[in-house]
Amino acid sequence: MYYSSQIKPISYLKANAAEVLSYIAEQRQPLVITQNGEAKAVLQDVASFEETQETLALLKILALGNQDVEAGKVKPVADVAVRLRAKQATT
Repeated sequence: MYYSSQIKPISYLKANAAEVLSYIAEQRQPLVITQNGEAKAVLQDVASFEETQETLALLKILALGNQDVEAGKVKPVADVAVRLRAKQATT
């Protein structure tokens, strides 16, 4: 996705806030807000923001898992299965 078509100056946002919010909610496309010709902020709908946060959380979990693998903090599945069965048998 290219954001070049989704750039508006802050003056546009100030003058058309309700319209801009409706647009980003319907289109689910972020809007880059500029100030003095420079990109200063990105405006996006709440649903897209939440999805992004969930994705980042999953990526963080994957990265932590990869770090554990590299550090040798892993156990064979067979060993874990035996331990779980033994634990289940005692309860």
